[in-house]
Amino acid sequence: MPVTPKLRCAPMPQPFRVVLVEPEIPPNTGSIARTCAATGSPLHLVEPLGFRIDDRSLKRAGIDYWHLVDVHLHATFDAFVDAHPGTRLHLLSSEAERSYLDAEFLPGDALVFGKESVGLPRELLKRHQDRVWGIPTSGAVRSLNLSNAVSIVLFEAMRKNAGLTSLYVE
Repeated sequence: MPVTPKLRCAPMPQPFRVVLVEPEIPPNTGSIARTCAATGSPLHLVEPLGFRIDDRSLKRAGIDYWHLVDVHLHATFDAFVDAHPGTRLHLLSSEAERSYLDAEFLPGDALVFGKESVGLPRELLKRHQDRVWGIPTSGAVRSLNLSNAVSIVLFEAMRKNAGLTSLYVE
């Protein structure tokens, strides 16, 4: 297969953290892991997981990039918060009243997403109601695929923080 030049951007000195709370579907997490590898973003998985971390389908969805991802496991969401004191949280929910386009993302912030079936726990959304954002849609679809939602928000956060500047072809 011929190798062609690829458009690249410089890595962010302080990348965004992608946090998945109780993810259930291995291919989604694998796709998100690939996005994290492509952006240099650490991936934080909050247990319980709906799969084993070495699950074949998880690795297949992440293709051969899994080894490039900085993965962290946390027993609970509070364990994640305790491990990263002072980290600003942005919780993404299909039930949000404010658009992620209005969020003030700063390098090092945590982008927090819930499990595919029900999203983030209501108690968690209520506890951080000033940090809940959604992705507007115009159709009757209940919500976007988790992997798509992570990509949309992560790349917007990077764009807002000059994380997509210094473009070059490698």
